Amino acid sequence: MSAYLAINGDGDNHDVRPGSSNSHRGMRQRSSRGRKEVGIVGQAGWLSSVINLVNTIVGAGVLAMPLALSRMGMVLGVIVILWAGLTAGFGLYLQTRCARYLERGSASFFALSQITYPNAAVIFDAAIAIKCFGVGVSYLIIIGDLMPGVVQGFSENAAGVSFLVDRHFWVTGFMLIVIPLSFLRRLDSLKYTSVIALISIGYLVILVVAHFIKGDTMADRSAIRVVRWESAVATLSSFPVIVFAYTCHQNMFSILNEIGNNSHFRTTGVVGASIGISGFIYILVAITGYLSFGNAVAGNIVSIYAPAVSSTIGKAAIVILVMFSYPLQVHPCRASVDAVLKWRPIKRSESPQASPSRPASLFPSSKSGPPTRGDGMGETRFAAITTAIIVLSYIVAMTVSSLEKVLAYVGSTGSTSISFILPGLFYYKISSPDSPYHQRLMKENDDEEEEGDEDEGLLGGGGLKGGLWRKRLLRRLSVALAIYGVVVMITCLITNTLFAVAPH
Repeated sequence: MSAYLAINGDGDNHDVRPGSSNSHRGMRQRSSRGRKEVGIVGQAGWLSSVINLVNTIVGAGVLAMPLALSRMGMVLGVIVILWAGLTAGFGLYLQTRCARYLERGSASFFALSQITYPNAAVIFDAAIAIKCFGVGVSYLIIIGDLMPGVVQGFSENAAGVSFLVDRHFWVTGFMLIVIPLSFLRRLDSLKYTSVIALISIGYLVILVVAHFIKGDTMADRSAIRVVRWESAVATLSSFPVIVFAYTCHQNMFSILNEIGNNSHFRTTGVVGASIGISGFIYILVAITGYLSFGNAVAGNIVSIYAPAVSSTIGKAAIVILVMFSYPLQVHPCRASVDAVLKWRPIKRSESPQASPSRPASLFPSSKSGPPTRGDGMGETRFAAITTAIIVLSYIVAMTVSSLEKVLAYVGSTGSTSISFILPGLFYYKISSPDSPYHQRLMKENDDEEEEGDEDEGLLGGGGLKGGLWRKRLLRRLSVALAIYGVVVMITCLITNTLFAVAPH
């Protein structure tokens, strides 16, 4: 019940606590000194932010973790899961740092690219839009593939009713549920559906752990690899599954825009809690699922359990999970499509960096025109883009039965870009001591940063020299993350091209 109350919009009512309220309120007042708030800000709670981010991270891919462990070996597999979480979390952390350079409530990949690499902004947003669109379509395909089996699992007579085993019927039916959710402007409005999706994830985790504890699969279990891997090719083929399992960076800026208390401590807490919870789920399912079947485990562990009501409910839980994850892909896809449509080439003399004192030029204009909402999109534009995304994804899902190969390449480029390359490049460019935006931020918020670090214990203590040393280290690590992203992209592209036909 306490969790429900926190989700219900009171997650940031910590201001009633003595001693902490003045500190946090003062920090928020100082952070807005001389800077205006743009967009939808200050209404989402900390817990609802974590829930939406965890739901974005943990999808049906969690069921493939045991297979990844079987190919890599338990030791290496767990290390890779932890490493992937660490690097993804660092990318999210850099996003929280980059958002500090923008007006409150206006953070986005487009806004950052406009003040760092303006003429490449359209490429970045196009990659994000394609990636999110492809993932959303794959969710609809999963619904169409699983629902006939779910219905037959609950009723053997369902096979005699043709439309109940027709994937097109179920894709169409579930579209009626996700369409209204896709038209919600605020990511925070999806917190209740995210709770339902997390309950579905919880059931799947309990199902896998329960079968392991019960031991009803041990009779058919094959050998276990603890240290040794299957092969280099098999390990490389599973590497993208784990790395991309933490991709949620497309929604991070929306969460930063909407969270009520955007202090450094709270936003870093959102990142740490989300990555920590997701990593724990991945490792728990990977180990217990792998130990249940050994090397005989399949890509979807639920599909190889003996037919039973619990397994059928597990398949239904996957459907619920991907159904409520679809709007979480529409949200960033819509924002990126809007940014692509707004983009115009910028001449060097018109670059925003030439006038850092006027950052409002990056954001929606106040000129007369159709009424706009907090996200800068007019009602007609918002409805048109959302409708186009929904209709196109529906058409693709109805006509294509598999996007595996396409998604493999889209994930290799899009996911690595938004998770590693862009956060690293953006932070390195915008935090340069020569950057006018960095100088402006230091001039406006230097006192806030120093006091916040001391009060909250994050990167605090050590004085001015220690602060400069930490900033230099952070910039070097951001470059390292971008380089790592390029390496991951090349590795995944080679794996998809050369080893896609591997017998796994």
